[in-house]
Amino acid sequence: MDRSSRSRSRRLAPAVAAAAALILAGCSSSSGGKKAEEGAANASAGKADTPRMTVALVTHQAPGDTFWDTVRKGAEAAAAKDNMKLVYASDPNAGNQANLVQNAIDQKVDGIAVTLAKPDAMKSVIGKARQSGIPVVGLNSGLSDWKKLDLLEFFGQDESVAGEAFGKKLNTTGAKKVVCVIQEQGNVGLTQRCDGVKKTFTGTTETLYVNGTDMPSVKATITAKLKQDTSIDTVVTLGAPFALTAVQSVADAGSKAQVATFDLNKELVKAVRNGTIEFAVDQQPYLQGYLAVDSLWLYKNNGNYSGGGEQPVLTGPAFVDKSNIDRIAAFAAKGTR
Repeated sequence: MDRSSRSRSRRLAPAVAAAAALILAGCSSSSGGKKAEEGAANASAGKADTPRMTVALVTHQAPGDTFWDTVRKGAEAAAAKDNMKLVYASDPNAGNQANLVQNAIDQKVDGIAVTLAKPDAMKSVIGKARQSGIPVVGLNSGLSDWKKLDLLEFFGQDESVAGEAFGKKLNTTGAKKVVCVIQEQGNVGLTQRCDGVKKTFTGTTETLYVNGTDMPSVKATITAKLKQDTSIDTVVTLGAPFALTAVQSVADAGSKAQVATFDLNKELVKAVRNGTIEFAVDQQPYLQGYLAVDSLWLYKNNGNYSGGGEQPVLTGPAFVDKSNIDRIAAFAAKGTR
């Protein structure tokens, strides 16, 4: 993992500007012609003056998962800048998510940004979108599959790399036995995170499945595990709301286990600051939403696509702990980190 990106991840505005500049300077198609040139000329520094577009952002968000609020804020910021109408829809059930993508196709949107938590279920409908001439980009989940599904671009974190970095970080904390809590069985990205932890962590790693749509059940399941196995010294969660719930489970179980997590929100920032959460990995969800939506405008109006359809744009991972939490807290308070 490239640790030199850590400092850049601490300041949102420069990161967004730099990433947008990267896309503008990246590989572009040769089919834009005069129309693309006119579209680019109509984009002012503040807000685009191009014809209004409608784009759909379709995710696998589960009810109550505040991570996606940050993704959506980024997408909305890009849409406002680019003179776009943003249609947001989500469902954690893969079949239902595919139906939402079909709805977007039926509405003849100008572009679709989609997550691929369960890529096999999305393959057919993404093919239909492409056949209809609708450009599709991926974000957040599906780094291993976006090219197979013929998406133009992908914006997110390599979950295997993030998991491996997490495991190495645990080795520095003195942890000996961890339980990795997966809140959605079958989600490829979540599985890759725990597998990555297990690969590099020198202690013992167990996997615990919980129902992420039922937080009282999540709390009870983690509590029961900690009571059953008192040798667990660290609980690894894969989302900020689950980390905060795990803190309650630790207290209820009378355990001395630490809690560390993937992903960030403003409540978690407070927990890192006061020490109830040991550390977090930030994949910059605001940036994922922003870049995914902005990329559809760039493709429509200037024929640009980052990575030439071959390489993803990585938005993480970066560690957040007491050493850098103060720099991030102000952004998190606004709901953009």
